[in-house]
Amino acid sequence: MEHKLSPIKLDSYQPLREVVCETLRDAIRKGTLKPGERLMEIQLAEELGVSRTPVREAIRKLELEGYVIMMPRRGTYVANLSIRDVNEVFEIRTSLDSLASGLAAERITDEELERLQRLLVAIGGYIEANDMEKIVETDTEFHDLLYQASRNSRLVGIIFNLREQLTRFRSTSMAFPGRLKATLEEHRRIVDAIAQGDVAEAQAAAEYHMEKSEQTLLQSMEALKQQREKKEK
Repeated sequence: MEHKLSPIKLDSYQPLREVVCETLRDAIRKGTLKPGERLMEIQLAEELGVSRTPVREAIRKLELEGYVIMMPRRGTYVANLSIRDVNEVFEIRTSLDSLASGLAAERITDEELERLQRLLVAIGGYIEANDMEKIVETDTEFHDLLYQASRNSRLVGIIFNLREQLTRFRSTSMAFPGRLKATLEEHRRIVDAIAQGDVAEAQAAAEYHMEKSEQTLLQSMEALKQQREKKEK
């Protein structure tokens, strides 16, 4: 049996099932647990140094988030996103991000707008420094603040749930040639429209950003597939 995961430190303030869930989610995002790989509760519990109960609870949560798929009588597997899955998620995300950006154009505070503009500057600096970890972290902060500015907590909750289903491909997608600078320009267009209070332009800019994000994600998934096929030959 190949051990992949490090034992969990049991000094966290979070409930154990949450710590296990975060650990497994990160392992899927980073590719330690690969798409299509079977997840065995006993093996995972041994590797993480916990009982099977928090592992079982974590797997149920990851299924709801779209990270794993549970198949009757066949077991649990890391979800392998198809092109159709990506299309479906982006169809919904495009509408929701458009709505959130339009609402933000009406409801954002001056302080939030200034923070959005500062985050754009920070992202630009991290792009120049080629610091991918900081780029992803700050990009997430940017979108969180944008959604918060919509002043609609239910909308934010739905967007977060959908976003989780694609998070593990995010770094790969953003590393696609030319994508980082294009993303920054798309973000600027959204923020400029929000600053002007232009609802229609904020919505259009958000839709354009999501369309380009989907195209890049599909291209990066195809590139990953070709890399895997090369290795298998």
